[in-house]
Amino acid sequence: MREHDSMKAMVYDSYGTPAVLRIESVDIPDPKDHEVLIEVHAASVNSWDWDLLRGKPFINRLGAFRTPRYRILGADIAGKVIAVGAAATRFKPGDEVFGDLSGCGWGGFAEYVCAAEGALTPKPARVGFIDAAAIPQAAVLALQGLRDAGNLQSGQHVLINGAGGGVGTFAIQYAKLHGAEVTGVDNTGKLDILRAIGADHVIDYTEEDFTVKGIQYDLILDVVGNKSIFRLKRALRNGGAYIMIGGPMSRIITNLLWAPLVSLLERKKIKVLVHKPNHGDQLVWKELVETGQVTPVIDRQYPLHQAAQGLQDLGNGSVQGKAVVCMKL
Repeated sequence: MREHDSMKAMVYDSYGTPAVLRIESVDIPDPKDHEVLIEVHAASVNSWDWDLLRGKPFINRLGAFRTPRYRILGADIAGKVIAVGAAATRFKPGDEVFGDLSGCGWGGFAEYVCAAEGALTPKPARVGFIDAAAIPQAAVLALQGLRDAGNLQSGQHVLINGAGGGVGTFAIQYAKLHGAEVTGVDNTGKLDILRAIGADHVIDYTEEDFTVKGIQYDLILDVVGNKSIFRLKRALRNGGAYIMIGGPMSRIITNLLWAPLVSLLERKKIKVLVHKPNHGDQLVWKELVETGQVTPVIDRQYPLHQAAQGLQDLGNGSVQGKAVVCMKL
């Protein structure tokens, strides 16, 4: 039951650094017909939050959203259903859920949030809210990049560029489960965690450039997008696939423009993955985490009033795996 009508939330009204974020008391939302109201226990921090905070890509600031479209960031949440809309049928009060709200309004950095019931999945059994909140966006991106866009096969040699973040740590574990030989690329401080979760090889990008080592891969999953397509294709075998799921917009556009030519002349597939929140894919990860086949890598936890610090830490690249904002700390 709701005991009050207001809640604490981390809000912002203008683009900028984490300094523009502040804690404010706002009204608890009421669920619409096909929505549920969730008491948020934890919400993980994603690069998309970081981009929205700063107004990236910049073209957004020139169009309809010269001020932030969503006052409250946070898409990946885990919590307990408090109330349901008149037409909602999938959940009831008391159910524990997790999900990605990026397709239905954001708002996870708050004590309560309303979400479309279709964005939510029952929380994995025997897994806490913090671990559950780390799953939705990062794990689904890893799955869609490897399984769908990359057509991952047993025995392939897979390289993950930016392997020490949320997507990368899920991708390593998923690729190993499916019989791949995995190389993880990240900075010096993240190499130990890559080895711990199963990477067969690690490359410190501060000392080595994987595109000039002379080793070629069947599948490259790129989370950071920090190299040109002309360098990347040297590290890709004929018939291989390069899947870009993160990086600067200028690099994404360049890769899209050159992809048809590279695919035609060198039989190397170049794809840019567009994230699609997917309940079915969340169910895949629910089972993998529930059965202990995959473990979310949680580096840092922050109380709600320190969510701005969580965004800053993610933005400067110091987080290994996931950072999670915990409403109950």
